[in-house]
Amino acid sequence: MKSPNARSGLACLFVLMLSTIPLMAAEPDQTGLSLYSKLSPESDWPWWRGPTRNGHAALAAPTQLSESDNLLWKVPVPGRGHSSPTVIGDRVFLTTANEGQQTHYALAFDRTTGKNVWQKELNKGAFPTGNHPKNTEATPTIGSNGELLFTTFYHHDQVELLALDFDGNVVWKKNAGRFRPRKFEYGYAPSPLIYRTSVILAAEFDGDSFLASFDAKTGKEEWRTPRPNNITFSSPVVAHVAGQDQLLISGAEKVASYNPQTGKPLWSVSGTTNATCGTMVWDDDTVFASGGYPKAETIAVKADGSKKVLWKNNQKCYEQSMLAVGGYVYGLTDQGVLFCWRATDGKEMWKQRLSGPVSASPVLAGGYIYQADEMGKLYVFKPNPQKYEQVAANQVGNDSFASPAICGGQIFLRVADSQGGKRQEYLYCFGSKN
Repeated sequence: MKSPNARSGLACLFVLMLSTIPLMAAEPDQTGLSLYSKLSPESDWPWWRGPTRNGHAALAAPTQLSESDNLLWKVPVPGRGHSSPTVIGDRVFLTTANEGQQTHYALAFDRTTGKNVWQKELNKGAFPTGNHPKNTEATPTIGSNGELLFTTFYHHDQVELLALDFDGNVVWKKNAGRFRPRKFEYGYAPSPLIYRTSVILAAEFDGDSFLASFDAKTGKEEWRTPRPNNITFSSPVVAHVAGQDQLLISGAEKVASYNPQTGKPLWSVSGTTNATCGTMVWDDDTVFASGGYPKAETIAVKADGSKKVLWKNNQKCYEQSMLAVGGYVYGLTDQGVLFCWRATDGKEMWKQRLSGPVSASPVLAGGYIYQADEMGKLYVFKPNPQKYEQVAANQVGNDSFASPAICGGQIFLRVADSQGGKRQEYLYCFGSKN
């Protein structure tokens, strides 16, 4: 079984038969930043896949990136991790792990200079005995509601959820649930999901798997819903589709939707495969998922509870998420082939050989899509359904698993340089120097 990688997003989920349940009455969209007065959709990147949760950035950023092109700063990152940068105000946050010493850390960097502002040890010891080489002990991306930071780690046979203040002090921590994979000892990866005043987690393995919601201020559990007992790495996402907020997750041969306020299932349809690792995306009232293991499938489903499958094919974006924009879906598959599909019927508009393998998820900014492969090649191209239009192909590091954060006209990249058996991670900030 191939590992996933979280970034964010990453996953594997098993069979849960859900009966069709009527959708809730329509209500205002509560998925974005409207509830969080201390966050800005233009200047902040507060959680996995950005302010809109689907990889769309509000502002344009440079397209030419290198040590000499638009580089504002570059700083070393200690340890190893695949969590993507989280950007709030004048700080950039990451998690990392020293696997030899079995320690978990949260890190804060100054957004202007790259200076390491603080580094806080959050756990010592009891790392899992096994993990996939493509996963890390610090893969989930930090989420924030503008007041606290929320992060998860897997240790002591549990998933621990922590709330930190912006100085790195622990406000509360919670054993979110037992987690001890045995069939596939591939670690943990889903990123915490911030929704209204709650933090939602997914944890799936060959045991008591679950989705669970916790109060963001206190850590008090609000609801818990069983999930299939098979290892998974996908980050759940909340989207406002078909007139309501829906918590979406794929895997276990299902594409499933839940009420994010209660955890109650809304609908599910057969689709994808046993294991998926990317986070679902959407366009209008249609949702899209892709995976995985042991087979490959990309699928589009009407999210109105009708269980209508609009289209599917045998391509897979396993670890990486896709991007939906302007009525089309773009996906760089595991084999390094970029596809453009029409969202309504799945028609293949074009395909282009780039490079793979792929773990990072794409970001749309300023009318361009930024997509990296695992070897540090960061492609920039236009979302044009008529043809592939490449703008740039940048080489940043040679080991790239975390997804970009693009906000305030800046690009934040976590990559590594691996040479001669030595590996060093770096955090880059690119932007205009004018």
